[in-house]
Amino acid sequence: METHPITARSFEDDYHIDGDEYGRAYKDHLSGYREWSELGHADEWLIFPENISPHVSIDETCLSTGEVYTIASNKDAHGRKGCLIAVVKGTKAKDVIKALMKIPEALRMSVEEVTLDFSESMHNIVEKCFPKAMRTLDRFHHQQFCLEALQEVRREYRREQMTLDAHAREEHRLMMRQLQENDGPFVDEEGNAIRRNARYYPERLENGETRAELLARSKGLLMMSPEKWTDTQKERAEILFREFPDIKTAFSLTHSLRMIFSQRCTKEQGAVSLHSWYSKVGEFGNKAFNDIAAAMYDREDEILNYFVNRSTNASAESLNAKIKHFRAQLRGIIDRKFFLFRLMKIYA
Repeated sequence: METHPITARSFEDDYHIDGDEYGRAYKDHLSGYREWSELGHADEWLIFPENISPHVSIDETCLSTGEVYTIASNKDAHGRKGCLIAVVKGTKAKDVIKALMKIPEALRMSVEEVTLDFSESMHNIVEKCFPKAMRTLDRFHHQQFCLEALQEVRREYRREQMTLDAHAREEHRLMMRQLQENDGPFVDEEGNAIRRNARYYPERLENGETRAELLARSKGLLMMSPEKWTDTQKERAEILFREFPDIKTAFSLTHSLRMIFSQRCTKEQGAVSLHSWYSKVGEFGNKAFNDIAAAMYDREDEILNYFVNRSTNASAESLNAKIKHFRAQLRGIIDRKFFLFRLMKIYA
């Protein structure tokens, strides 16, 4: 329990003990929790200056009941012991800055690069606490924004198609009622006979799906690169892009941005590719994509810093996932300070 994110109950089967009783004994007597020097402020802030390294990540995570904490971590520790640098309650820049300023200045000045997300508060924290560090925005965040914008284009078309289907179904119902009231003729425009109780059937495309079904079932393939599509998905994508050209354009923009960050190039070459992407977004004219391009333009230098070391915030996201998994094993957090004590033992 000192070095692994496990619960006291996990010892029950192997050692034939009462897990709850052992958990209480560990907390009150074995762990040293009651004598912990940081206990008084543990749920407000914790810092571990000895874990600082030239490469730092900063992110936020939810510990319990919606309470968000800001976590600074050592990228070089790769999510293992020694990766925690600071855990601070909340995301307010002034509160996090106040805590991080407790780290000696010489150590803070030794940080060379910090990876972060698009949050303005995170930007202010890094700028103030690590002024000599290169700020690198996580590439996956702006790619995620594009994916969300692409899915919104798909959802808009699906809503429109569902409305059209509802109107067509209502028109069919009214037509059948009028035919019955007027006693015929029960034939369609081509002269084919129509049953008196004929149901409405929407038009089906060559793969057997209606347009609404096509739009609903295309969600997954739009999240993937074309080379990962199955034969069925390739057929569906071909029909989708033919029927809805705007979705094809949105997908092309999203995929091209992914490709920009997948290629190995210099910061200057990345800037050229990014400016070309801005132009394509402007030609498309979609508001969501224009907003993303504008946000990226404002933080362009920090985005392009990715091409220096190809650093992402994946280590911070991985640590967040480990913390959430540990919390799930505990089935919730009753004593937040003790949970932070366990995190300190395992990761700091």
